[in-house]
Amino acid sequence: MDSQSEIGRLDFDLAEGRAVLERTPATLDAMLRGLPAVWSQARDGAATWSPHEVIAHLISADRTDWITRAAVILERDPSALFPPFDRVGFFEEANTMPLGDLLDLFARVRADSLATLDGWRLGDEELALVAQHPEFGSVTLRQLLSTWVAHDLGHTVQIARTMARQYKVAVGPWSAYLSVMSK
Repeated sequence: MDSQSEIGRLDFDLAEGRAVLERTPATLDAMLRGLPAVWSQARDGAATWSPHEVIAHLISADRTDWITRAAVILERDPSALFPPFDRVGFFEEANTMPLGDLLDLFARVRADSLATLDGWRLGDEELALVAQHPEFGSVTLRQLLSTWVAHDLGHTVQIARTMARQYKVAVGPWSAYLSVMSK
């Protein structure tokens, strides 16, 4: 059977996913480092995150979500419940840090996360292990790691969209041809 469906891949390949996870810090660094603060502090409306806060969120997720939850699954207790994840838990501290320092911290934290992931030497048996998500119920390690990759990509898109929309008015009539400008 083909590994593609109409809307996406049907499987998860750890090496392919890891390649994305490894590149996220450098990708975001290239997008954001050295830009005027108007770009990193921009928001896309009320109750949205700035690029600076997205970086803080990614750091927090690496520290307290992905690897922590993967470790719960690897304990091989299918009834084990994931600890809660505070999506904005690092914002207060991160907002006192210059963006360059935050990007450096993200690169270090991600390198540590990937070293831990690599150290587990995961195979199909481990990727099929389950634990309990507080909202979704039973989830596999494969699903968790797939979500980590998609989460990185989603936040990369979020940052680009937030930045592009700062010129929503300035582009004038061209907004009709820029899908990033539509909600």
